[in-house]
Amino acid sequence: MSAAIDALQHTPLHALHLELGARLVPFAGYAMPVQYPDGLLREHQHTRQAAGLFDVSHMGQITLHGPEAAAALETLLPMDVLGLAPHRQRYGLLLTDDGGILDDLMFVNRDLAQGGDLTLVVNGACKHADLAHLQARIGQRCEVRAHFERALLALQGPLAVTALARLLPGVQDLVFMTGGAFTWQGASLYATRSGYTGEDGFEISLPADAAIDFARALLAQPEVRPVGLGARNSLRLEAGLCLYGQDIDTHTTPIEAGLAWAIQKVRRRGGAREGGFPGAERVLAQLDGSLPLSRVRVGLRAQQRVPVREPAPLHTPAGLPVGQVTSGLLSPTLDVPIAMGYVPPEHASAGTVLHAIVRGKPVPMEVVPLPFVAPRYHRG
Repeated sequence: MSAAIDALQHTPLHALHLELGARLVPFAGYAMPVQYPDGLLREHQHTRQAAGLFDVSHMGQITLHGPEAAAALETLLPMDVLGLAPHRQRYGLLLTDDGGILDDLMFVNRDLAQGGDLTLVVNGACKHADLAHLQARIGQRCEVRAHFERALLALQGPLAVTALARLLPGVQDLVFMTGGAFTWQGASLYATRSGYTGEDGFEISLPADAAIDFARALLAQPEVRPVGLGARNSLRLEAGLCLYGQDIDTHTTPIEAGLAWAIQKVRRRGGAREGGFPGAERVLAQLDGSLPLSRVRVGLRAQQRVPVREPAPLHTPAGLPVGQVTSGLLSPTLDVPIAMGYVPPEHASAGTVLHAIVRGKPVPMEVVPLPFVAPRYHRG
C-alpha cells in the first residue's frame, strides 16, 4: 500500500477492507474501497439483484439536542423540520446566504420531543465545515454534537431486507424514510430505510467497535457482498441522484438542481412558515417563476456508445456552447453512456439533442427525464 494511502484517515472497517482485497483510494480524507476483487460491474449488478454492503463511515454524523433544536435547524434549510414525526427521515439542504448549496444531507427525528435528538448525516468532505456552520449559526439555541467516530454502513438492494432482518428482527417493518433503534450483541444501532442507490435498503449507524463484527455478520448472509465507491457512484447516477461537489455546490441553488421537490409547502410562498432560511428570497423567487432560471440540471443519454465524463462541454448541434456535464459514465444497467449536466432552460426539454465534446469530437446526447433507472424504494 502506498505511503499516500497510509497517511489517510481510516474508517472502523479498514482492516476488513484489506482482508477482503479492496483497492483503496483517497476520498474525503479517508482511505476508501473503490472496488473489491469482483470489480465495479459485478458489484453494481449484485446490488441491483441482491444486496450490496457499503462502508460509508467517512460521512459525518451530527446530533442536535434541546427543545429548540427543530426550530433552530429550520433557520438553516428550506425543509419542514418542525413537522417531522418521530423516527421519520427527510432529505435536506444547508444553504448559503445567497441560496447556494453548502451541503446536502439526511436528517431524522429520533423522538426529539421525548428527549431524543435530530440526527444529521452529512457528506464526508463537508462534515467539519458543516459542524462549524451549525455551531456558529444555531449553537446558542441547541446543543450540537459531532459523532464522527461512529461507523455507518449501507446495505442496498432488493434482498437487503431479507438479510438484515435475520440480524435485526423487526427492521422489515420500516418503510422508506423511516428509522428505528435496534440492539445487536449489546451494541446500540439506529437503522433508517434509505440509501443512495435507488434501491430498497438501509443505512445503519453503530459504534465503531462493533462495526467489523456486524459487517462480517452481514457478509455471512448469502445475499450480501461488499461493494465499493465505484459502484456506489454508478448506482446513484442511474438513480439521478446528485453528488455534492460535482452536481451541486455553493454556486447551485436547489431550484437549478431540480430539487424543488425537497422543499415542503409549509416553507414555500403562502406556507405557514414561509421563508426564514438563508437565500430564501432568491430560492422562493426561482421556485415561483418570478426570477427566471439561467440553467437547470438535466439527464442525458448518448446516442453513440462513447463514454461521456465530467467535465465535458455541452454544445448545440450548431456548435454553440450551452453547458457542461457534471457526472457521466457508461451505465452498467442500461449499457449506454449516461450523464447529468446543466444547460439553459431553453435547451432542457426532453428530446433535445446536444453534443458532448469528448476529446475534441462531438457525441450526440438526448435530454431525457431523470432518473435513468426507476427507483424501487419500499413505501409499504
